[in-house]
Amino acid sequence: MAKKKEITVEERLRALYDLQLIDSRVDEIRNVRGELPLEVRDLEDEVEGLNTRLQKLNESLSDLDEQIKSKKNLIEEAKALIKKYSEQQKNVRNNREFNSLTKEVEYQELEIQLAEKHIKEFKALIEQKNEVITETKERCKEREEHLKHKKGELDAILAETEKEEKALIKKSNDYKKLIEERLVAAYSRIRENVKNGLAVVPIERGASGGSFFTIPPQVQMEIAARKKIITDEHSGRILVDAQLAEEQKTKMEKLFAKL
Repeated sequence: MAKKKEITVEERLRALYDLQLIDSRVDEIRNVRGELPLEVRDLEDEVEGLNTRLQKLNESLSDLDEQIKSKKNLIEEAKALIKKYSEQQKNVRNNREFNSLTKEVEYQELEIQLAEKHIKEFKALIEQKNEVITETKERCKEREEHLKHKKGELDAILAETEKEEKALIKKSNDYKKLIEERLVAAYSRIRENVKNGLAVVPIERGASGGSFFTIPPQVQMEIAARKKIITDEHSGRILVDAQLAEEQKTKMEKLFAKL
């Protein structure tokens, strides 16, 4: 396997700062999207939940309708039995038979009353569930419209940025290959642990970018000499001199304009 060409410290610093500019541009693109993908996902889950609720409510209505039909059938059967027992009472031979049939008639009348009570309760439940269904449908429609709007926003942003983001991620991986793995690992670790993902920063007004801690003049001279990789003792960020940073920014702006 061919050995990777040895590069100077200055070339490493330039490659690292280029990598930082590329990754920061990816961060900017993702910040533009912000919470939108999460909002869209949450809305999709909410709409799905509302539709599931509607499905269960409708199934419950069907079940109540079946129970009402069953009770109505029971009433018809009880009425038929009452008619039958009433006819039989006309032909009884003694009081015992008459009383026995009377009890059967009374029992069927109670069955009818109980069935009618249940039907009334089922109808009240149906009314309540229909109110809930109406409210749920309205809520679902409102959330679906909101989801459509948010999806439109996200699709528009993705259409503008997706191609550039993919190209930048490819560039980021290409630049990582120019730097030894140990340094890439250190860069990635710093990026995860610092604000705004800035692992490589230039010196600005005698301090590291975004910091108020002054860097001693001797250290500033060493950074400008580009002979070794120096990190900020307060933030752990890799430091580059302002001139190198400006040169690389100009170079990368031209690259970004082509993407």
